[in-house]
Amino acid sequence: MTMITEIEDFFSLGCGRCDRFATADCSTRQWASGLAALRRICCDAGLTETVKWGHPCYMHAGRNIAIIGAFRGDFRLTFFNAALMTDPHDLLEKQGPNTRHPDMLRFTRNTQVTETAPQIRAYLTETMGYAEAGIKPPRTETDLDLPEELTEALDADPEMAEAFHNLTPGRQRSYAIVLASAKASATRIRRIGKLRSKILAGKGASEY
Repeated sequence: MTMITEIEDFFSLGCGRCDRFATADCSTRQWASGLAALRRICCDAGLTETVKWGHPCYMHAGRNIAIIGAFRGDFRLTFFNAALMTDPHDLLEKQGPNTRHPDMLRFTRNTQVTETAPQIRAYLTETMGYAEAGIKPPRTETDLDLPEELTEALDADPEMAEAFHNLTPGRQRSYAIVLASAKASATRIRRIGKLRSKILAGKGASEY
């Protein structure tokens, strides 16, 4: 499957990652009204709407702020640089056991978006403020020096993130090396799309 590149396709057809794309069984159909409500909140907040990794991604001050995703059991608004967030309403959840910080708002009913709209707006405002100030989470000594494009792709793709974190350190490093060799950000993003299947298969970047 080929991931979508046009924003309207996500809301009408899906992300393009699986064979349920453009069918009535696509997860975006089940959560259509909730996804539309999330989109309105993000756009009304003044965020720039783009498509990254097959999903609606919202940017501000040159930084990725949040990304929308739809799954069989829920739909989500996932925040980038979540380590900075204060989560005053205790709403954020971890995407998986290997996720370091709670980073997503998870919805299991379409009406939850409207019910928590004030909190969603507050969380977006907080993260937009960090972007405007150029504040990023501090790196820890144990962090692998991953290209920013890969870090953001993992934040946006729970399935790939879990698979990547389950790789051996050597295999993880192989992806950092392959991606770092590309000078342009757009090239690194394209390489990530091509390497995703290898990551899911538990292989290193140079393995066949």
